[in-house]
Amino acid sequence: MSAPASTAAKPVAIGRGGLLAPPVAYGAAALGNLYRALDDREWSRIVPAAWEGGVRYFDVAPHYGLGLAERRLGESLRELPREEYIVSTKVGRLLVPQDAAGRSDLDNLFDVPADHRRVRDYSRDGVLRSVEQSLERLGLDRIDIALVHDPDEHEREALEGAFPALSELRDQGVIRSFGAGMNQSGMLTRFVQETDADVMMVAGRWTLLDQSAANGLLPIARERAVTVLAAAVFNSGILATDAPARDATFDYGPADRSVLARAQAIARVARHHGTTLPELAAQYPLTHPAVGAVVMGGASAEQVARNSRLVARPVAAAVWDDLRDRGLIADEGHPLR
Repeated sequence: MSAPASTAAKPVAIGRGGLLAPPVAYGAAALGNLYRALDDREWSRIVPAAWEGGVRYFDVAPHYGLGLAERRLGESLRELPREEYIVSTKVGRLLVPQDAAGRSDLDNLFDVPADHRRVRDYSRDGVLRSVEQSLERLGLDRIDIALVHDPDEHEREALEGAFPALSELRDQGVIRSFGAGMNQSGMLTRFVQETDADVMMVAGRWTLLDQSAANGLLPIARERAVTVLAAAVFNSGILATDAPARDATFDYGPADRSVLARAQAIARVARHHGTTLPELAAQYPLTHPAVGAVVMGGASAEQVARNSRLVARPVAAAVWDDLRDRGLIADEGHPLR
C-alpha cells in the first residue's frame, strides 16, 4: 500500500481479513445527492480530494441515492490502484425498479428521481442479490466489507439469513469481512456475541457527546477482535465547527440546551489547548483500542480535504485528561448519555 499523501496516520487493521487502511474513511452518502443534487463538477472532485488527503477506505450503500452513490464511487475509483483501497457497502435494502412518475426521492433525503423503491430483505437470497447488484453498480469484482444495513426491526431475519450468507461469501472470497452498520449499539453488541462477523459500524453512539457504545459494544468487540468503525462522529453537525451555534443540530434535530452547553464547553477546552472541536470529534473515537477508523462524509472536495486532515495533528493526552476532569467526557467504563 502506498503511503497516504497528507495524513500522519498509519494504516491499521480493519477486520480480520488482512485489510489495512489509515483510520479515516469517507462516507459516500453525498455522492447519492444527499439533501441536494451535486453536478458533475462537484461530485467528481470529491474522491480525488479524499485520496489526496490520504483516505483509502470508502463506505457506501445502495440506499444512498437509489444506487447513484455506488455508481459514482465506482467511477471515481476506476483509475486508482485496486489493492490500495477498501470499499464497504451494505445489504438489506434491495432496489426494485418503478415508474418515477415525476417524483423525487427527497422524502428519503436524496435528490434523485424515485425510479426505484427500497425493499427490505435480510434473507440469504436477498443478500446474494444485493451484493451482485452492488458489484455491478460499483464496477468491481469484489467488495471488501459488506455490512447489514439498519436491521433494527429485522434482528431475527438478519441473524438467520443475512449473517450466514455473508459468512459464506467471505469463505468464497467474494468479500473479505462483514458485519453490520446501525445507529444503535445494543443490537450490534448482540451481533458481536452471536455471529462470526469481524466489523461493526456504529453511527453517533461513540462520540464526544454520546458515549453509549462503551456500555457493551466496545468492550465485547475488543475482547473478540472485532473492529468498530465510528461513523457520524460530528453528531449531525454540532461538533463539525470550532464554535457550535445556538441553532446547531444534534442527531438530526435541534440540540437541546444541555447538549449545546456541553459542546461549547468542550470547544473552549479545545481552544485553550490549541486544538479545535472538529479535531477532538474526529480523534476521540480512536482513543478506544476497539475502534479502527472514523467514517466522515462531505459534500464537496473542500469538506472532504478538511476532514481528512483532522487526524493529522494528534491530540495530546493532556487534553483528554482535562476534559475528563471537567466531566465533559466519560471515564472509561462510565459513559455519558
